[in-house]
Amino acid sequence: MPSLKSLRNRIASVKATQKITKAMQMVAASKLRRAQAAAEAARPYSQRMASVLSNLAAALSGAAGAPPLLAGTGRDQVHLLVVCTADRGLAGAFNSSIARLARDHALRLMGEGKDVKFLCVGRKGFDALRRQFARQILEVIELRSVRQIAFSNADSIGQRVLALFAEGAFDLCTLFYAEFRSVISQVPTARRLIPAEVSEVTPAAAGGGAIYEYEPDEESILAELLPRNLSVQIFRALLENVASEQGAKMTAMDNATRNAGDMIERYTLQYNRTRQAQITKELIEIISGAEAV
Repeated sequence: MPSLKSLRNRIASVKATQKITKAMQMVAASKLRRAQAAAEAARPYSQRMASVLSNLAAALSGAAGAPPLLAGTGRDQVHLLVVCTADRGLAGAFNSSIARLARDHALRLMGEGKDVKFLCVGRKGFDALRRQFARQILEVIELRSVRQIAFSNADSIGQRVLALFAEGAFDLCTLFYAEFRSVISQVPTARRLIPAEVSEVTPAAAGGGAIYEYEPDEESILAELLPRNLSVQIFRALLENVASEQGAKMTAMDNATRNAGDMIERYTLQYNRTRQAQITKELIEIISGAEAV
């Protein structure tokens, strides 16, 4: 049975931890509001960009001059997986769920005889993947020093992906991140970047059957929009990740605070019982000594 001093030290230690987790929960809650607003503001632009690309791709269907970012290389052998996670932990299963989705995707491709390469954005994704895929990780990009995610951060990552594609380092590129739904729901998501995903465009979706004439031609517009769309999709993923991370951290710290409270109650009960037992033992010894005299 632990001594009273040991129990007092344990209670004090858990109380100090509880104060830290409570403070971290409040900080995550304050950051979540801004991060959620930024992620929700980026969604319409990203969706509209995808819609414009779909319209342009529909006009170029079957054309021989489609840009490589839209048509691809014609091969399906080398896959680049861009895994976006956080640089810090204490966010529950946020980082591990993204890494697990990327790992499962990579193992499935490797089982089909494909070559897989990784570009890790965030330290935690690298830590989760390096045991199994250390030789296949091309680079690790850390955003720890960035206080607020800006488009320039996503654009630098996009330029790195474009440079690898221009070198012929891969044929297809897939982006992995967590889409923010709510404080308790962050959904790991995979989105293909190269070749760009385009949806089927119906006349109603295209504007009630309206016919568009493009100036300059579709090839020139796509040559300008496709690299920017790559950075836009990465920017949206980074913003979604920030909101998801804060939501997951807020939930994890709330659970940790509650668990610390339960531990304090158990240790306090054990301390009171131990103290009562010692007092009873001392009283018995005093009474026994008095009777012996």
